[in-house]
Amino acid sequence: MITQRVKRTLLATTMGLAVAAGGVATASTAQAYDTGHTKISCSAVKIRTAPSKTATVVGIGYRGDKVAYDQWAYKRVEKQWYTRGTVTRRSDGKKVRGYMVYQCANPYGTNPAPTPPIPK
Repeated sequence: MITQRVKRTLLATTMGLAVAAGGVATASTAQAYDTGHTKISCSAVKIRTAPSKTATVVGIGYRGDKVAYDQWAYKRVEKQWYTRGTVTRRSDGKKVRGYMVYQCANPYGTNPAPTPPIPK
């Protein structure tokens, strides 16, 4: 049985090699990008362990909190985009890593945000 950490490492390595070779790395449910920075644009957003509405909540980000994002994921069943990254909260300086709804943590700094194309 492969652990979640090993799966993530293999996925990151595979995507890194594809990008280094000049190709576009596309997975069925996730798209990797270079790390960027934005701010939370919703009044509050739940930060979850996985890109799903039913995943465990690890924290909450509030409007204006900084986000260093590194991946977007599309959940086909929910028809919802998620942003993965680290949120630095202004209230206590705590860093929380996880997935949040794309419309609340997007690279464009606006709400609603233009969403990436749906993977095929």
